Amino acid sequence: MGSTPPPRFDWRRRFARRLLLTDFVVIAAVVFGTQLGWLGVHTPLATAMPIPAWPVLTSYTVLSVVVVLLWTMALALNDTRSDRVIGAGAAEYKRILDASFMLFGIIAIAAFLLKIEIARGYLLIALPTGVLALFLERWLWRRWLARRRATGEYSARVLLVGSERSVAHLGRELKRTKGTGYSVVGACIPTGRVTSDLGGTDIPVLGSVNSVERAIEVTGADTVVITSTDELGPQRVKQVSWALEAGKQHLVLAPSITDIAGPRIHMRPVAGLPLMHVETPRFSPAQRFVKRMMDLFGSLLIVTLLSPLLLVLAAVVKLTSPGPVIYRQTRIGRHGREFGMLKFRSMVVGADKLLEDLIDQQDLGNEVQFKMRDDPRVTRVGRVMRKFSLDELPQLFNVLGGSMSLVGPRPPIQREVEQYDAHVYRRFLVKPGITGLWQVSGRSTLSWDDSVRLDLSYVENWSVMNDLVILLKTGKAALLPGDTAS
Repeated sequence: MGSTPPPRFDWRRRFARRLLLTDFVVIAAVVFGTQLGWLGVHTPLATAMPIPAWPVLTSYTVLSVVVVLLWTMALALNDTRSDRVIGAGAAEYKRILDASFMLFGIIAIAAFLLKIEIARGYLLIALPTGVLALFLERWLWRRWLARRRATGEYSARVLLVGSERSVAHLGRELKRTKGTGYSVVGACIPTGRVTSDLGGTDIPVLGSVNSVERAIEVTGADTVVITSTDELGPQRVKQVSWALEAGKQHLVLAPSITDIAGPRIHMRPVAGLPLMHVETPRFSPAQRFVKRMMDLFGSLLIVTLLSPLLLVLAAVVKLTSPGPVIYRQTRIGRHGREFGMLKFRSMVVGADKLLEDLIDQQDLGNEVQFKMRDDPRVTRVGRVMRKFSLDELPQLFNVLGGSMSLVGPRPPIQREVEQYDAHVYRRFLVKPGITGLWQVSGRSTLSWDDSVRLDLSYVENWSVMNDLVILLKTGKAALLPGDTAS
């Protein structure tokens, strides 16, 4: 091993400063734009008191300055620029939403108590517009960050510590998902067998679990991830944490459980032991009601907006190939009940009867789900519709009818269900969806195990925010399908 670690680049602080600057610019543009568009430049701020409680608040221009500064501060106080949430997941957006609504709630309460008459339109326009603008800004930064992280930049330098098997598994997952911002620079395993390749992962082994401090120094790692191993007891974990530089180096404990989202995990200290509680999936009547309202109003809005496109597609299907416009196929829905799923017909009539002759020619999909890159049953128009997921638009009427959801597991056919293992039936705890994690994570390129893992992860970790993120990603996947569509 060498003796000089690579120079340390504090990308976290630099990126946080960039976010601070662009957040400020976006908020200022929205707030002052709202003031100019709704109230004009020189508009006095009315008060019911003879003498304003805050003499400095004499006009909306002053109020706008205060709102911009407080909003920027609220985002900082809610830790929206932390490296633990930026770049991936919904936590960053949720913190922005929470901070924004909390701030405007406080402003409304303060205005009421101090009898300052703030125009309701000013607040009602600035809040949602500002939140959406911040979401867009952060999304653009994520795209920029993803490109940098694909080359190993702007990522935590990770040293993995644990058993050879668990380290190799975690290393493969982190390499597969570089966008999350973890760049593995080395590993320490119980045997201490120094090698440049751990289990086919190209991760160099730098020594045993007793060589962690030295490995950190050599690699310049700023994050130590400890996975499962019997050789690393509680006292040794403490020693590793004490060796890390406060505020600049981080310790991460990676439990062996997977695909469990944050809301289901709770830490509770008992007798000095940090016990991790993992809640079983719950689907309360309130949760189901919220999801149903999202489905109902969301699908109704989309059908209204896309009604001209639906009519055009129906006419094109009718005029280009003989047969019905809508294809109705029996699928399996919530609680294992059958329902008729609607699609624009993209294949020749009688395509189901030709399937058996094509099984041996399958070159996409997986061992359970049939997919074929150049399926001869697909019509010319159907091929275009499938590429951009246009054939699935009639499923919006399934959503309106209640047999499907906008977001959920993929709706299977009976032939696939007959091949399910027992645990896969958990997919039927919720309604199947027009889109889902499977749709935005690879579609035809996914293995069966990955398809199951994504569907079960969605079922067990459902949240409104996750649904919104998936819907946004679906729009991008439909417009830019790449090679995963079929």
